Amino acid sequence: MAKSKTNANDPVVIKKYANRRLYDTTRSAYITLDDLKALVHEGTDFVVQDAKTGEDLTHSVLTQIIFEQEAQGQHLLPVDFLRQLIRFYGDSMQNVVPGFLDMSMNSLAQSKERFAKQMGSTATNPLFGLFEEQVRQNMALFESTLKSMSSFGAFGTGQPPPKSEPAAPAERNDDLDELRAQMAAMQEKLDKLS
Repeated sequence: MAKSKTNANDPVVIKKYANRRLYDTTRSAYITLDDLKALVHEGTDFVVQDAKTGEDLTHSVLTQIIFEQEAQGQHLLPVDFLRQLIRFYGDSMQNVVPGFLDMSMNSLAQSKERFAKQMGSTATNPLFGLFEEQVRQNMALFESTLKSMSSFGAFGTGQPPPKSEPAAPAERNDDLDELRAQMAAMQEKLDKLS
């Protein structure tokens, strides 16, 4: 699918109709979720708006694309991660999670690009295992961070922790400082791999 932006600064506007059809206003054509997925892979910025009200539906449509990928058996999101993520809805740390996830995914994408440039982009490269190991370390760090931020007990167990006093603001700041230090150390290791 060719990029359908006319101005590099403006996102493509996709209209979503009540019958669930998606219309690319730039190309004047109906498109599918697969076409939107292709736009994401191409790096094309787009917004999805309700055709009648103009409401921004981009978040829900992107979530729908992820849901369909997962339903097709392409499981990128581990079950424990999904459970933990659900637990954060309504939690006092809910506002921290989006920024942390965004930062983590950006870091992972940058690491992937650097690694691909250095080693080649094929999985048959014998050094590809280094990248896989880094991904495992990133996920372990992420799960550890979610554990420390969660008001629930052990990650993925669903068991609440024993009753205790809420963490003092200084303790929360210490956790955030520790997280920042871990992320800096991870970035340093990634830079050395480059």
